[in-house]
Amino acid sequence: MPRVTVWNEYRHEKTDPAVAAIYPDGIHTTIASALGEHGIEASTATMDEPEHGLSPDVLGSTDVLIWWGHLAHDEVGDAVVDRVQQRVLDGMGLIVLHSGHGSKIFRRLMGTSCNLKWRESTDSEVLWNVAPGHPITEGVEENLILDQEEMYGEFFDIPTPETLVFISWFTGGEVFRSGAVYQRGAGRIFYFRPGHETYPTYHNKEIQRVIANAARWASRNHDVTQKFGNPAPLMPPGS
Repeated sequence: MPRVTVWNEYRHEKTDPAVAAIYPDGIHTTIASALGEHGIEASTATMDEPEHGLSPDVLGSTDVLIWWGHLAHDEVGDAVVDRVQQRVLDGMGLIVLHSGHGSKIFRRLMGTSCNLKWRESTDSEVLWNVAPGHPITEGVEENLILDQEEMYGEFFDIPTPETLVFISWFTGGEVFRSGAVYQRGAGRIFYFRPGHETYPTYHNKEIQRVIANAARWASRNHDVTQKFGNPAPLMPPGS
């Protein structure tokens, strides 16, 4: 079973009563508790802990890191970003949620701006499952309907996904690539769009199922060994 660390900058919940009412113990705690209901061991880490809660020891015992950030992307120290990037390259899975698209770590791993269009309004969202049979969509219906969510719209400045898992349609008419799979080095990456802080999205059982599925999928490369350097010839001359 994967060992998961759920990281959250944990700022909205402390400053916005509307967000605190939905996530009184933080988005990270809600996600970690939901993972526990799916039989997945999950701990949490937040921005204001020493080393943002992501020390070498914590990352060394993490198979999958889940990342939620919004207000404080620029406050994440570059040394921590370097550390997370190396762990991903070495095989740790990374799940980036919602506004985490603007995080230093996601932009670095994608190599693009990761910019998009957005609107906070009264939109509803339909998430279409366009990869039935993928491990991330195991047990997921053809579509998931969220009565209220923040709109994200194209163009989304990301590399072409290796697998596109979900496409969203919003009642304003926009569409968005909402579930995108990548691999960097030995690490598996999944970007999953839903989860604006003023809506109870992470209390939704189907959203919780997708995140749990993604955690299991992303953990499967955590023990990969890659060899680099200057090896001796496999077939020495004259052999």
